[in-house]
Amino acid sequence: MSQQKIALTLLVIFISLFLESSLAKENSQTIAYIESSCHGTLYPNLCIRCLNKFSNSTINGPQHLAHIALSVSLSKALQTRGYLLKVTKELQTINHNNKRMYLTVQDCVNQINDSFDQLSQAIKELKRLNQSSTIISDKVLWHISNVETWVSTALTDASSCVQSLPGDRMSKRVAMIKVKAKNVAEVTSNALALFHSYASRYKQVAARTTKKP
Repeated sequence: MSQQKIALTLLVIFISLFLESSLAKENSQTIAYIESSCHGTLYPNLCIRCLNKFSNSTINGPQHLAHIALSVSLSKALQTRGYLLKVTKELQTINHNNKRMYLTVQDCVNQINDSFDQLSQAIKELKRLNQSSTIISDKVLWHISNVETWVSTALTDASSCVQSLPGDRMSKRVAMIKVKAKNVAEVTSNALALFHSYASRYKQVAARTTKKP
């Protein structure tokens, strides 16, 4: 092998190692940022576990992190809604005598469906916020308030589903519904906490700006 080919090969190896080192460093920084942010939530371990899946991506601050967390909540709500719809069809077919349980699950379907709709609206509102958040204004504060309202309502809906289910003597099917609905409520609670973290900083800046003569 010629000296030029050897040099070229060594250069390629060096560049590859450099890129791998840079990516690993960026990845570790992102993970550290996620962990630090999640410590302010009610369910930090769940928060870290869900968001670490995005650690290979670049996260551009608290607003972007909140957006990712809301997307996770939306995905969980969609999956749970699909499962609940499947269960209601099964109950209609195999359990004619337990109308009360069928109605309870149907109510849960409606609540999770509402939760899904609220989270969809919150993400749309957050996108509008992204387009106007460079300037501190009443319009931006209005968008922030809207997101907080949508997500809070989504959390209430998911929590209502969990609370409507029996606490003991559950069938495996109902127990699974409760686990899934509880997961939606918890990831939504985390997303709301992360958004509150971003919103509180923005509101503080807005308050200081307003006080200036």
